[in-house]
Amino acid sequence: LLLEPILKDLSLAAGREVLLQVNGFGGTPLIELHLLNKLATDRLRAQGLKVKRWLVGNHTTSLEMAGASLTLTALDDELTSLWDAPVTTPSLRW
Repeated sequence: LLLEPILKDLSLAAGREVLLQVNGFGGTPLIELHLLNKLATDRLRAQGLKVKRWLVGNHTTSLEMAGASLTLTALDDELTSLWDAPVTTPSLRW
């Protein structure tokens, strides 16, 4: 259900590469976020989309609030290289 309005709004063609972000609000266990990621990834693949990158975790939170959000970004070569660039912040590092 969470993906349907996003997919409708983006109108992505089959074969398009995407970045999927699953963000927990603080009170949802990490294992549930990974299960949501798996369900969303399966749905995107069924639509013919290629999930090239994903990020799962509690990144933008509210004090012990349950739930999660999904963010879907259509990728091209430039966005992929920017995403893959080194990151050093208080909450993310790669």
